[in-house]
Amino acid sequence: MQDANRRPIAVRGSGWAQRIAEVLARSQLTPNQISLLSVLFALAGAWTLLALPGAVGALLCALAILLRLLCNLFDGMVAVEGGKGTATGALYNELPDRLADSLFLVALGYAIALPWLGWLAALLAALTAYIRALGGALGQAQDFRGPMAKPHRMWLLGIALVLAALLPAWRQPILLATAAIIAIGSALTCVTRTRAIAARLTDAGA
Repeated sequence: MQDANRRPIAVRGSGWAQRIAEVLARSQLTPNQISLLSVLFALAGAWTLLALPGAVGALLCALAILLRLLCNLFDGMVAVEGGKGTATGALYNELPDRLADSLFLVALGYAIALPWLGWLAALLAALTAYIRALGGALGQAQDFRGPMAKPHRMWLLGIALVLAALLPAWRQPILLATAAIIAIGSALTCVTRTRAIAARLTDAGA
């Protein structure tokens, strides 16, 4: 049965993901360590985007995003399917995600010379997670809907970085549009999640 408080990820049921998760579960790595590893990938990705402003930096940052998302996939699989969950698992599942999001998005803002936009996108991304967790604190199943949930914004940023590397003349408008879409989409996600929580609370109190 799907846990209502676990983010639905289609690839979780794939053979390759299950095989890798089994290997990780048999290793000395803990789910919490995998979660923390995602922050190191985010830190490396943010650094490469800013320190290597050309195509190499963009591609390395895109790779770091992919590795971060794989960490987000396998920490839960090792904890749940691998039976290595701990009492602090929920804490380590949330805080590294918020740090990783902020590192990538703030770096994006500085990369396009609009730091305020990166900080705004990071703030709104964190707010989407806060609203989701608030719904859970109010006794509801956590709401992972978009339009710009964590996987959506990370995949969008990763694809945009690859395009910026392949089309250097369009790098600035591509990354600027991506930052704006993430910020606006995250704001819309805050609205959609808040309205859904309010509707469920209203129905429960009727």
